[in-house]
Amino acid sequence: MPGPDVIAQLGIDPQKLGLELGTGAVIGGIIGFAAKKVAKLIAVIVGLELALFKFLESRDILTVNWDKLGATFMSASDAATAEAPPTWVETILSTLSVSAGFTGGFFLGFKRG
Repeated sequence: MPGPDVIAQLGIDPQKLGLELGTGAVIGGIIGFAAKKVAKLIAVIVGLELALFKFLESRDILTVNWDKLGATFMSASDAATAEAPPTWVETILSTLSVSAGFTGGFFLGFKRG
């Protein structure tokens, strides 16, 4: 554990660091809780939609090209992961205190939600 002299040399204000960590944790908890609720709602809507498609297809009211539907979802996920991230070292170092609290709060809020 670094001593107070090492912290002073680095120019880190413990009070500011604690405030950023706590604020990030609270915001992350709220967003995690809301994200889980929204994810559940979206999953129910998509499930009902697919069940409706299957029902209408069984009644010969609608014809669904399931292969094309699956390929559309795959191409959308490929496009989302193809973006090149910014220089990750600079990003991590500049937001480390807030993101550490946010991550912990997000997972806690997601678990409780």
